[in-house]
Amino acid sequence: MCGRFAITLPPDAMAQLFAAVPSNNLPPVPNYNVCPTTQVHVVLGAAEAERRLVSMRWGFLPKWYKSPTDGPLLINARAETLAEKPAFRAACRERRCLIPVSGFYEWTKDDEGARWPWYIHGAETLALAGVWQEWGPEGERQATCAVVTTGANDTISKVHHRMPVVIDEGDWGLWLGEEGHGAATLMKAAEEDLLSFHQVDRAVNSNRASGAQLIDPIDG
Repeated sequence: MCGRFAITLPPDAMAQLFAAVPSNNLPPVPNYNVCPTTQVHVVLGAAEAERRLVSMRWGFLPKWYKSPTDGPLLINARAETLAEKPAFRAACRERRCLIPVSGFYEWTKDDEGARWPWYIHGAETLALAGVWQEWGPEGERQATCAVVTTGANDTISKVHHRMPVVIDEGDWGLWLGEEGHGAATLMKAAEEDLLSFHQVDRAVNSNRASGAQLIDPIDG
């Protein structure tokens, strides 16, 4: 799964990286503790003009929810059931997106049940596969999104049995629907050498924690 992440790339650099036009209401960066239900950066495909870099609520809201708390908090969408699950079925076909992150957190438990966080990252900004949907009454609509996850590769399985789907730069257009069909083939675990991880301070267990020190490695 993916329940918390960090983003440090400035919006102008993010827009340049994805060749996207940035909106005016993007979330502030850097943010070393991006939590569910907050606004996150999302790249949308160029259906007719240019890609867009926009802000969305992290927590997908199906159309039948009467309020944001009307059902489970859908921050992740399983790749294995994405095309069949009613909440995500249409978005899987029509509303795929990329969610830029610098890295993400997962947790392990020790023998006493204490949760220990790990920071998982690549050498550069990662583009996580996502799906999105607008929700709410006319005039109050908001865009919402979820991260697509799959079974972990051998490297990440040392920390967690699932991981976000990471889209390679050469496949961004395919995932965003700019290059025809075949996006389903991208929903797989990352190559073993793409990501590395290290243990970080338990301060990040709090959703109120902030600061660059959250991703600093500590001795295990």
